[in-house]
Amino acid sequence: MNLRESSATAVRSLLGNKVRSGLTMLGIVIGVAAVIAMLSVGHGAQQAVTGQIQSIGSNLLFVISGSAESSRVRMPIGTAQTLTYEDALAIAQPANCPSVARVAPEVMHSVVVVYRGENVSTRLYGVTPEYALIRNYELAEGEFIGQAHMSTNALVAVLGAETARSLFGDDDALGKNIRISNTAFRVIGVLAPKGGTGFGSQDDMVLVPLTTAWARLGRRSVHGGTAVSVIYVQALDERLVGQATDEIRMLLRERHRTPFDEDFQIYSQADILALANQVTGVLTIFLGGIAAISLLVGGIGIMNIMLVSVTERTREIGIRKAVGAKRRDILSQFLTEATLLSVIGGALGILLGWGISQAIAAISASSGTPIYAVLSPGAVLLATGFSIAVGLFFGIYPAARAASLNPIDALRHE
Repeated sequence: MNLRESSATAVRSLLGNKVRSGLTMLGIVIGVAAVIAMLSVGHGAQQAVTGQIQSIGSNLLFVISGSAESSRVRMPIGTAQTLTYEDALAIAQPANCPSVARVAPEVMHSVVVVYRGENVSTRLYGVTPEYALIRNYELAEGEFIGQAHMSTNALVAVLGAETARSLFGDDDALGKNIRISNTAFRVIGVLAPKGGTGFGSQDDMVLVPLTTAWARLGRRSVHGGTAVSVIYVQALDERLVGQATDEIRMLLRERHRTPFDEDFQIYSQADILALANQVTGVLTIFLGGIAAISLLVGGIGIMNIMLVSVTERTREIGIRKAVGAKRRDILSQFLTEATLLSVIGGALGILLGWGISQAIAAISASSGTPIYAVLSPGAVLLATGFSIAVGLFFGIYPAARAASLNPIDALRHE
C-alpha cells in the first residue's frame, strides 16, 4: 500500500466518524492556537520595546550617577548624584571627547502640576535646548526651550502629550498658565506623543529650562559643581559609540579623581536593547512552553482515539491481513490517520491562533498600550512541525498494536 492509498483510506476512516475526529482534533487546534498566539504576541511585544528604546534617541549614551556595584541590573536614575553640569560642559568640548556630537544634562523632580481644578502628579525635567535633538522629541505645537529661556531663568514649560491631555483635555494648552510648587509657568509647547519605554511613559512629563529648575526647585553641589541626574550624550556616528564611551570614561575618572572606583555608569542603547531583548525573549519562550503543554494533551487524545479505533476495527484489520496486507501496510494506515488529525488540527490552530493574537492586539491598543502581533514564519514552522511530531509520536503505539494483531485472532473478534 503506497502513501496515496494510505491517505485515501485514512480520510475515509476519519470521515466515517466526523464528530469523534473533530473532537480529537480539537486538542491539537487549541494547543497550536495557544502556541501561535503566545509567540505572535511575544514577538510583537519585543518589537514594540525595541522600537520604543530606539525612539529615545540616535547613537545615544546614558551617563548616570552611581557605581556599578550599587546597581548591576537596573539604571539607578535619580539615586545619589555624582554627576555635575560642569561634567556635561567638559564632555561637550571637542578637545576632551572628539567622538561626541551633542550633550544634554538633565535634572529630575517629582511634582504636582495644577491647572484650575486639575491636579496631575508627574515628573519634571530641567533640560537644555539640545535635549530635544538628542532625545528625538518633536513638537505637536508651540516651541521648545531655547537659550534665551535658559539665560533668563524663564518660567516656561513644555508638556508631554499625556500630561497636556490630562490637564487641558481637547483644549489648546499654549499660552495657559500652570502651577508647579506654587509657581506659575507658561506653557510654550506640547510634545508629539512617543509612547512608553521600560523607564516609563515618554509622554507623561513637564520640561522646564535647567536653570529655572535649579532656581525654583533647588540645587545641590557635588565635586565642586552643580549636580545633575543624567547626562545624555550623542555620538557622532554609530560606529563611534564605543570610542565615545571610552573618552567619557577617561574624562570623568580624571575629573572625579576616581581612577579605579568609578562613581558613574555609562550605558549605550545597544546595552539596553540587549537586556530588553533577553527579557522579552525568555518571556516569549516561557509562554510558548506553557502553551505547548496543551499540545501534549491533544496528542494523548489522539492516542486514546486511535486505540479505540484499533479495537473497533479489529475484524477489518484481520480481513486485510488475511487477503495479503503486510504489517507495514497496517502500520502506515494508522500512522497516516494520526498524522492527518494532527496536520489538519495544526492548520486550523494556526488560523485560530492568528485570530486570537489579533484580538489581543486590538484589546491592548484600546487600552492605550498597543502591542502588534507578529506572526513569523519560524513560529508557523515550529507549531506545524510540533503538531506533526505529536501526531506521529502518539500514533506509533496504536499503529504498532494494530499491525501486530494475529489475523486469526482478529477474525474471531466480535
